[in-house]
Amino acid sequence: MIFRIGVFPTDYNNPQVLVPIENQVTVNGERRSFPAGTTLIDLVAALSLPPERVAIELNRAIVKREFWSGTLVDSGAEIEIVQFVGGG
Repeated sequence: MIFRIGVFPTDYNNPQVLVPIENQVTVNGERRSFPAGTTLIDLVAALSLPPERVAIELNRAIVKREFWSGTLVDSGAEIEIVQFVGGG
């Protein structure tokens, strides 16, 4: 039996039926699902947010923008995203 990364059989009697693994995370207090292997930059893109105008806190720690592409979003993560707005 061959398993692909990120998928497991739904029925062990029929290994051809596969289900993608998704991580359940909390974003600004709302439960959301993202594919396994999602990084913070992927999450920002999925939420259609401009990366240059947001700050991210992952599990109560600020993550610098330069580390977003290498920071995976694990299941159970708590994420707070603050969007900067201009005005005067």
